[in-house]
Amino acid sequence: MEFFVNDQKLDITLENEKTVGEVLKSFEATCEENECATIAIAVNEKNISSEEFEQACSQELKDDTKINVTVVSKAGIEENFRQTSTAMKEIISLLKDIPVDLAAGKNAKANQSIIVLTQVMNNFCTTVTWAGLFPERFKAIEVEGVCLSDFLADFQPILDDFCNALESGDTVLIGDLCEYEISPRLENLAKTLEQI
Repeated sequence: MEFFVNDQKLDITLENEKTVGEVLKSFEATCEENECATIAIAVNEKNISSEEFEQACSQELKDDTKINVTVVSKAGIEENFRQTSTAMKEIISLLKDIPVDLAAGKNAKANQSIIVLTQVMNNFCTTVTWAGLFPERFKAIEVEGVCLSDFLADFQPILDDFCNALESGDTVLIGDLCEYEISPRLENLAKTLEQI
C-alpha cells in the first residue's frame, strides 16, 4: 500500500489494518493530535465523495492500493487568513481606482482589478470553509464587533448587487459599489484577518 498526504508519499507501517477504512481511522487520530483535518480522499486515483465513503472504507488493502488524503491544518488556515489580509489590502486601492478607470475608458484595467478581487474572495471563501472544521478556534472571529458569519451575511447582498451590475454593464453602480461598499468592508475584514 502507498499512502500520500497532500501528494507527499509517507513511509508508514501497517499494524493490524486490513481495510482502507481502518487506515483512514488510524490516520484521522493522527490528524486530531496534530490539529489537522481531512478535506479530500482519493483511493486508487479516484476521488471519494461522501456518498462513496462507506463503500471505499470497506475495500480490502492490497499491495497496489494507493490512498491520497488532502488535509488542512489549523496553523495553515491561520496563515491563509493572514495572507488573504495582505491581498485584501493590496486590492483596496485598486478598487478605489475603478470608478476613475471606468470613467476614463480604462475598462481593461478595471476588469483586471475585478478579476483580482474575485480571486482574493474565492481564496477567502475556501479558507472560511476550512475554518469551519475548527470551530473552537475560528468561531469567535469578529469584524467590527460582529461575528464573521453575520458580517458575511450582510456583505453577500452587496456582492450580489456587484455581480448584477457587472452582468448589466452598469459602470456607475460598479464604481459606486467598489468605492463605497466593498472597499470599506474589505478594509475592516483585512484588519481582523491580520490579527488571527
